[in-house]
Amino acid sequence: MRTALGTALALSAVAAAYASDWPQFRGPTGQGHAPDTSVPLTWSETENVTWKVPVPGRGWSSPVIAGGLAWLTTAVTDREAGTSLRLLAYDVASGATALDVEVFAISDTTLLNQKNSFASPTAVVDPGAERVYVHFGAQGTAAVAAGGKSAGEVVWRTRFPYTSQHGTGGSPILHEELLVVSIDGYDTAFLVAVDAGTGEERWRSVRPSPISQAYSTPLAIRVGEADQIVNVSAFRASAHEPATGREIWRVEYPGGFSNVSRPVYGHGFVYLSTGFNEPVLLAVRPTGEGDVTDSEVAWRLRRGAPLTVSPILVGDELYTVTDSGIATCIDASTGDIHWQQRLGGNHSASPVFAGGRIYFQNEEGVTTVIEPGPEFEQLARNELDGSTLASIAVSDGAFLVRTGTHLYRIEESH
Repeated sequence: MRTALGTALALSAVAAAYASDWPQFRGPTGQGHAPDTSVPLTWSETENVTWKVPVPGRGWSSPVIAGGLAWLTTAVTDREAGTSLRLLAYDVASGATALDVEVFAISDTTLLNQKNSFASPTAVVDPGAERVYVHFGAQGTAAVAAGGKSAGEVVWRTRFPYTSQHGTGGSPILHEELLVVSIDGYDTAFLVAVDAGTGEERWRSVRPSPISQAYSTPLAIRVGEADQIVNVSAFRASAHEPATGREIWRVEYPGGFSNVSRPVYGHGFVYLSTGFNEPVLLAVRPTGEGDVTDSEVAWRLRRGAPLTVSPILVGDELYTVTDSGIATCIDASTGDIHWQQRLGGNHSASPVFAGGRIYFQNEEGVTTVIEPGPEFEQLARNELDGSTLASIAVSDGAFLVRTGTHLYRIEESH
């Protein structure tokens, strides 16, 4: 086992190692916070764009950044030949293509949901920027060498077959030497951890019946002196012991399924959304054991709870946005609503907090920038060409934004 993967790192140490990188979905802590303070407030097609490069194929995975490279997955489809599931790398400084490698080839060419893609889960890069881990849902999971003479070499492949209505969604996470993936289908549902070095399965925590589809990304948190992996799935969310997969606690919501948003953690609560059809935002104390539905749910929010977009916690407030663009600012401790405001457009991307501001990006290429706080204050409204369902990545004072056709580096012009 390589040293970078075998060393047992606390979550805070991992975040420190990633200080200027954006190695996973929603950044260093997985909760949308960027350490950068010099990010731009405004941009457009003609303002503060350092470079703009075309991205082949179709994919809604968000950019991840490490070792001077920005990584994306994509799916290039040929009606006769099938679909090539690929990993791309771009030089962050110039936008030049550094790597374009096929990881899997499949015969499927028809999307299960026209809003989705074959390459929607976001990749994750290890702390040494030696390997990139990609997940294409039921089509396969793999580790790819990120640098040196072996860059682009597929180190291992594995597959967890399942049946889903809308295709692939949730992203993998790294925790110490494990790669953890949530699998939620009609026919099978489980949280699984594989050895990040070899791809061999370490443990599997099977969901009890009933099961259904879900598309959320797990979150590793620190509670007291121990880590937990929180996983949101259909009909229940649960926390697991990272080394064994043992369930620590669970909260149940019998009507919730097709969950997409990733949970966030702070103020002693895990904040999670119960999913379709009528979402409820829950604030759960992660200190209980067993079924904590009646004992550890501190508050519930029904008006303005998100379906797809992950919430973001800034200071004493929690911010959410619905798929139809209604943003809500909530007292994180009590669940009281401070304000609700229509941002416009449809929303799938999760917000980021950078430079003391919150950035909400809609599907139509528009990013609304607000000042955090219990009073709504819009600071800017920025527009790019094309559709934007992938979430923004942040590194070294720059935003990397993926549209349906291009990747942008956006930063203050010098």
